[in-house]
Amino acid sequence: MAVNITDADTYIAANCIDIEDWTDCDEAKKQRIINVAHRTLTTKYPKLTIPDAAVYEFSNELAIAFNDSNRLQMQGIASYSVTGVASFTFKDWAKSGVEAWIPQSALDIIGGENGVKIGARQAKWTVL
Repeated sequence: MAVNITDADTYIAANCIDIEDWTDCDEAKKQRIINVAHRTLTTKYPKLTIPDAAVYEFSNELAIAFNDSNRLQMQGIASYSVTGVASFTFKDWAKSGVEAWIPQSALDIIGGENGVKIGARQAKWTVL
């Protein structure tokens, strides 16, 4: 596996719908995003082969998650406005944590490569 920015740019441009946040990133941020995506997937699924395409799908989602506007939400800002330009209000149900942003498309690619089915749902403790 040799994930890189050039291949990520090509893959994301051809296979992802919402690519503006990815294309707006500078090269250094793209590399950080790829590094985090790769590390997160290999840590979460250590026994599985992680195809480059899965890393690129996840990288695009992370670019969206950590764009300038969403980053403000993660820092606890509920809303803000720029006078005469725009007003932004964030929802309370936003995802938190890097693993929460792994898209089903990346899980499908990993599952297809390894002959397993991976779902985004996880068993969690609950009290009745």
